[in-house]
Amino acid sequence: MSRRRKDGPPRVRRRDIFVPRPFEGLADEAQWVALRELVPAATAPLQLRPELVAQHGDHGERPVTLATLLPMAWPAVARPDGRILVGLQRHVESGDPNRDVAAAILAALATPPGSPVPLPAEPDEGPRLADVIVDGELDVSVHGSFDFWLDGDTGPDATDQSVKASLERANESIYPTVRMAAARAAYWCRVPGRAHLRWVLPEREDAALTALARLGAAGGLKLGEDTKLAGMFRARSLLVPVWDLPREPEAGQWEEPLAAFAARYADALGVEGDLDPAARRARQGLVGRQLTLR
Repeated sequence: MSRRRKDGPPRVRRRDIFVPRPFEGLADEAQWVALRELVPAATAPLQLRPELVAQHGDHGERPVTLATLLPMAWPAVARPDGRILVGLQRHVESGDPNRDVAAAILAALATPPGSPVPLPAEPDEGPRLADVIVDGELDVSVHGSFDFWLDGDTGPDATDQSVKASLERANESIYPTVRMAAARAAYWCRVPGRAHLRWVLPEREDAALTALARLGAAGGLKLGEDTKLAGMFRARSLLVPVWDLPREPEAGQWEEPLAAFAARYADALGVEGDLDPAARRARQGLVGRQLTLR
């Protein structure tokens, strides 16, 4: 079970704080967690709240796009054509990525197009994403490379050696990744020697773990022959089951098995009452194969 893609930036917290579930309350919490912790190259448009657009005048009309990672893990880019890219995976953070991204959006709005976006001050008690964007499901586009950074003449300067080197490093280390249709915030990726399927479960941790334990006791955790549940990540207080899959089949061949598992999981969530002894043993086994992402 590989922890995450290997090109992810090392994280430096500016304060000794840590918000365990920073995206709680957002309509697409699991997707935010997936883009923050698991997905290498993806983007999603964001819609600013009407009052923020009005407050910033012409600057408020600038399109804003969320990106998993920007060159050198910058917090944001203000392109010459006015468009804004905001990075979710960053080198420097406050321990609360919700406020970090909100602060980066506000900093980019205050930055003239084509100018460097300064690293926002620590957000402390500042605005959160719900105060800045219209909440809703993210329309995620997964990319096979980070070439979207450049976007012709409107992205970061491709002749900048630091940008060029960052792009080359990122593209060399990216693993093929596909967003699954059968379950939201589920992603297939191919790594050396095998493939993985990872699904960020939206339910609270205890409920998700209990449902998985019931499935484990009933032998319902596999996605098919030659597959196994390798373990689970605990990412921002949400559980992320990780399946080992054969390397060769493409992502589309796992849509039906994932849909069938999602149906079993939904049924297990609806079961009430205490776990029986077999399910309790299964639960203990799952906890023992759990890795927390920070």
